[in-house]
Amino acid sequence: MKLVFAGTPEVAVPALDALIASGRHEVAAVVTRPDAPAGRGRRLVASPVAERAEESGIEVLKPNRPRDEDFLARLREIAPDCCPVVAYGALLPRVALDIPAHGWVNLHFSLLPAWRGAAPVQHSIMAGDEITGASTFLIEEGLDSGPVYGTVTEAVRPTDTSGDLLTRLAFAGAGLLAATMDGIEDGTVKAVPQPTEGITVAPKITVEDAHVDWSAPALRVDRVVRGCTPAPGAWTDFRGERLKLIQVTPVPERTDLAPGALAVGKNNVYAGTGSYAVELLWVQAQGKKPMRAADWARGVRIASGESLGA
Repeated sequence: MKLVFAGTPEVAVPALDALIASGRHEVAAVVTRPDAPAGRGRRLVASPVAERAEESGIEVLKPNRPRDEDFLARLREIAPDCCPVVAYGALLPRVALDIPAHGWVNLHFSLLPAWRGAAPVQHSIMAGDEITGASTFLIEEGLDSGPVYGTVTEAVRPTDTSGDLLTRLAFAGAGLLAATMDGIEDGTVKAVPQPTEGITVAPKITVEDAHVDWSAPALRVDRVVRGCTPAPGAWTDFRGERLKLIQVTPVPERTDLAPGALAVGKNNVYAGTGSYAVELLWVQAQGKKPMRAADWARGVRIASGESLGA
């Protein structure tokens, strides 16, 4: 088939690579978000998908909005059979959805209908799921509600951050998306409506969602930190400034600390929660680089009775 691939961030690159490498389909063009400011100089930078497409000699389309008439006209000229999508980042209007004969097929990083929305991996970790996965489905105008072509499962490991899990799903999902394109072409896969039960939603994680509540149980604190790493980054307050929490681990045998209370040993830093303590392993103070929590504690000279949180 002739394909137009839509995607923007690094997590979409493995799927683009898989489609290019398959040799079975022609990736005629790529649709991605416009260049965005990045770095200290805030200079405009192309998306990871745009960079990979340009390296491969593939036409890159960067509409400000997918309903822009010049973009729609070019898409009609290309006349794709199907448009595979991975984390494109913009809502597709009906007029665009109707152009490819086989529609737009999205790779979504959850087992639909669970975790429909922008942040499925983060929510899966924060909810304590043991199994998640990826799904390919036909995009409709509803939020991730279209019929599903296929799925692949992935275990959530006890120490997974959302970054760790998303990386594995990006590669597993790339194979699923390529196989879905093959199946659509030869007629061996059909989209099946999603169940009406088991629907959960996964809106974008806000900075406030990443604010650690020390009155919550230790397992919840651990899940919030892992789910919000690397972005937007879990955080707490210390001496009136924000302290980013990069890695913690629950310590069930330590039950002597009140929520947020700190205890510092020679090489360990503990914080109390609503159940038992967690050990702080890696943190990042405001304006500083990430560091081991023990090094941070030595530097700030934590006094007896000091706590994390408001």
